[in-house]
Amino acid sequence: MNKIVALTPLLLLAACKAEVREPAAGDETVQMRADADGRVAFNLPFAKGEIKLPTGIMSNANFDIDGVKMMPGATLTGFNLDAGDGKPGKVNFTFTAPASPAEVQTYFIDQFKAQGIEAALAADALQGKTKDGATFVMRFAPQGSGTSGTILLDERS
Repeated sequence: MNKIVALTPLLLLAACKAEVREPAAGDETVQMRADADGRVAFNLPFAKGEIKLPTGIMSNANFDIDGVKMMPGATLTGFNLDAGDGKPGKVNFTFTAPASPAEVQTYFIDQFKAQGIEAALAADALQGKTKDGATFVMRFAPQGSGTSGTILLDERS
């Protein structure tokens, strides 16, 4: 999670439209939302605004949960980050993959197992816990000849 929050200064360097502000006393909330086109809205203690990331950055995103990378050929289609100083973070990712939901599910189960991370199917989701104790829940649905998926990574657990 800290890796994602650490990206904040880099995003601000590329900012197209931003409003600098005085941080509210004790309000260290960080919120970011991105879409597949690379549009990122951010709300930080010291600035609020929107940026447009370079073309392709979402499809080439370096996604990683304890060494488990995004499935080859998959594209991040969005994310939403909500974190703050002293407040556990929560990130929602959306993605598409060029394989069936069963193949994507199997890919992630195998990858987590190879990294020594327990992940199991529960109801309609793949669930597990990272090495630092954050929980994750992954859901996969058919989309055309591939899969659309969601990943919730939550440090509040």
